Amino acid sequence: MSVSILKKPSVYDNVIRQFNKAADLMTLDQSVRKILASTTNEIMVNFPVKMDNGCIEIFTGYRVQHNNALGPFKGGLRYHPMVNLDEVRALATWMTWKSAIVNIPFGGAKGGIRLDPSKYSLSELERITRRFTFALAHNIGPEYDIPAPDVNTNPQIMAWILDTYLSMVPPKERQRCIHVVTGKPVESGGSLGRNKATGQGVVFCIEEWAKDNDFDLDSAKYIVQGFGNVGSWVARLMKSHGARLIAVEDVTGAIYKQDGLNPDALCEFVREYGGVVNFPGSEKVDHETFMSTEADIFIPAALENQITEETAPLLNVKLIAEGANGPIDTIGNEILQEREISVIPDILCNAGGVMVSYFEWLQNKRSESWELDEVDTKLQKKITNAYKRVKETTEDFNTDWRTAAYIVALSRLEVVYKERGIFP
Repeated sequence: MSVSILKKPSVYDNVIRQFNKAADLMTLDQSVRKILASTTNEIMVNFPVKMDNGCIEIFTGYRVQHNNALGPFKGGLRYHPMVNLDEVRALATWMTWKSAIVNIPFGGAKGGIRLDPSKYSLSELERITRRFTFALAHNIGPEYDIPAPDVNTNPQIMAWILDTYLSMVPPKERQRCIHVVTGKPVESGGSLGRNKATGQGVVFCIEEWAKDNDFDLDSAKYIVQGFGNVGSWVARLMKSHGARLIAVEDVTGAIYKQDGLNPDALCEFVREYGGVVNFPGSEKVDHETFMSTEADIFIPAALENQITEETAPLLNVKLIAEGANGPIDTIGNEILQEREISVIPDILCNAGGVMVSYFEWLQNKRSESWELDEVDTKLQKKITNAYKRVKETTEDFNTDWRTAAYIVALSRLEVVYKERGIFP
């Protein structure tokens, strides 16, 4: 007797299911639906790099460009051993929806290199980055496709990409190409507030949710999964509201402290020791205990598919604010809806990064430099307006927040395609 093995849905499968649900509900134009259901370009490059010991290694890199109807392709680059075409395809599609939701003139793209950056020296990472940039060649550009930081990449890596790209254009064009990447160091044309932008956007969304639900953040307890750029910034920014961080999980394990972990001290500890485990005064707990920690808010800020059929029943929170991309799979999402746990979806909640990337891009084009309070004010206004549009859509279509967020994005893209038509 043959036994069939059910294959778990991939990240991209989840994206398509979410897309189809929203498209069905809003009766999206069939022609537009066909266009948005596919990517525009999918680039895979294999390139050699000389290591410190003189040996040659071959690396695989990706860049997927989903859609540019609203403006240049835009999206991060991640360095991770699990990077693959399916994941990058999903992330690029999400970027299209994010840009549409927050009403900025960008399309969606994403990319990455399949590697574990902890296994390479700084000089090796520089050579890998520069060689990848060269391999992408004319597939990126300041008015065509603009990379940014993502998982395991940072402003330094963006500076290397910028310098490499500028070396490939004529000298007289270089000053006009400074906006080929965003998330750069401030001294190299980056924007104030970009480093904290994704986390800041998450907190602005949580603030709006608290107002809507008459919830006092000063008495809130919250947990964070992932303590990289996004998770650590959310924790530091939530501290100003008086909220208490009681549990954190990262690649090294999970920790718990009932009377609260100090986010600033934990950031310093992670910077020095590489993870949250063994933070002084904390108790080490297993993954299941972490997921079932009683709290008010859960901020998943790690990787995709963390809240699933197995883990969704464990959660003991009122709100999930998605700092990561795709942390909840489709079955997990259905379970959360049944349990009436509120979710602020990723394509709204973590869109602060692409918004401030847009601000950086504008500053570079205009040869301007904005103060931090101007960046934060503009970010808060845009993400609050997007939050309100999604909220209104949940009421108009009597649907959940994720589906409503998709409808907001798809509606904007549908209008553009209908206005412009399809060439020829």
